Amino acid sequence: MNMIALTPLLERFEMENGTIVTLLLFTGPFGLLPGGLYTLIERFILRSNSAAIGASVWVFLLLCVEAVKTYRQNPAFKISDYSIPTWTTPLFIIFVIHFLVPNTSLLGHLCGALVGYLWGLGYIKFLAPNEKILRWVEGKLNLLGRLPHYVSVDQKTYGRYGVLPSTSNSPGVGPGRGTLGAANGIAIGPVGSTQRLGP
Repeated sequence: MNMIALTPLLERFEMENGTIVTLLLFTGPFGLLPGGLYTLIERFILRSNSAAIGASVWVFLLLCVEAVKTYRQNPAFKISDYSIPTWTTPLFIIFVIHFLVPNTSLLGHLCGALVGYLWGLGYIKFLAPNEKILRWVEGKLNLLGRLPHYVSVDQKTYGRYGVLPSTSNSPGVGPGRGTLGAANGIAIGPVGSTQRLGP
């Protein structure tokens, strides 16, 4: 279940941040920070010794990153007369899962959520490696050419497939493939189409 929930969230994070950044963050700080926080609270504050395993911490970390982005575009949603901040949605899910699914770690999920909120708000963005170093590594290893679906540092801003083609007013340069042609400002269909309408 964790992998089913994690895969689309992780793919979206990769498209926005790049493959190397995602790999480095999830094998480093995004595992160490929630795990270290969980261990400190569990051992020294709660003084217990319970184990927590699974990828659900990452699921809630990424849900909180998405919740912060949603909050910036749509601060609240209404249920009846109540206005609920959108950033609280993952917290609601964490508590529902804690009560419905046995043997889940409420503390572990909350630690993951905290790290997700910190990343989403930009407080720990410094954990991502420098882009100049990443470009150098990508160039030396030719990762874009070797790995299918690799998201490079330069592609991450525009998504996995880079900049989409657009129309151009330069002489001798037509619109990109798959774009719409226009006559007097009215879209007439895909440029280069051989399909004729009517006789």
